[in-house]
Amino acid sequence: MDFQYKDAYNISDLVRIMHILRAPDGCPWDRVQTHESIRQNFIEETYEAVEAIDKSDYALLREELGDVLMQVIFHAIMEEEEGRFTFDDVCNDVCQKLIIRHPHVFGNIEADTPDEVLKNWDAIKMQTKSQETYADSVDDVAKSLPALMRAQKVQKRSAKSGMDFKDAADAASKVPEEQQELLTAVESGDKERIEEELGDLLFSVVNIARFVGVDAELALTRSTEKFSRRFRAVEALAKERGVDMKTAPASLIDSLWEEIK
Repeated sequence: MDFQYKDAYNISDLVRIMHILRAPDGCPWDRVQTHESIRQNFIEETYEAVEAIDKSDYALLREELGDVLMQVIFHAIMEEEEGRFTFDDVCNDVCQKLIIRHPHVFGNIEADTPDEVLKNWDAIKMQTKSQETYADSVDDVAKSLPALMRAQKVQKRSAKSGMDFKDAADAASKVPEEQQELLTAVESGDKERIEEELGDLLFSVVNIARFVGVDAELALTRSTEKFSRRFRAVEALAKERGVDMKTAPASLIDSLWEEIK
């Protein structure tokens, strides 16, 4: 293997290293991977980069961005092997997209505010993706997104058609109705109906998040983290006071929870 070790590497080196790993005499694991087999790896690496951002850990972010970039190159090389496209093609396409969607920078269109930029971006995106209707743009939202994130994005795109609630209060007024329909479904014991009504309730709550400018996915993530911290504290307090949480009355557990809050 002809490979030169050095003190600093660049993107060309990373591409070459991945080619070497995929070669017949390269790494036994790397060369048998497919898009499907490392799909989950791609997702996990992306979330790890996001976690580094959430922690404001920039040394970790540097590392995790490298892992994400490696995944991009890994998939591109698989396609190069099939003769469909290369990593250079990927770079070319994204450069073209950035230039086309920023006519206020690379062209003669004026956009002095972020809102104007987004308006132009959406219009150009619909044109370049041959989206003739708002429904087309809704259908274009990736189905692989986390459910809350996808729901909020679908709502945002469909709202551009004019079909929307008036404000957050109007959106919130739908929640009690959906809640009652869920309770009725629960009483029926029909699992499919329960699932449908639960989904409708969650979708309604996401509408409120959209109107007040809150990321529903992030909001739920933070609430889950808050619950985890409080649960740990309740468990520790119960142990300290000799309370068996499995057999203790619900009222006692509730009192410990309120004390921790």
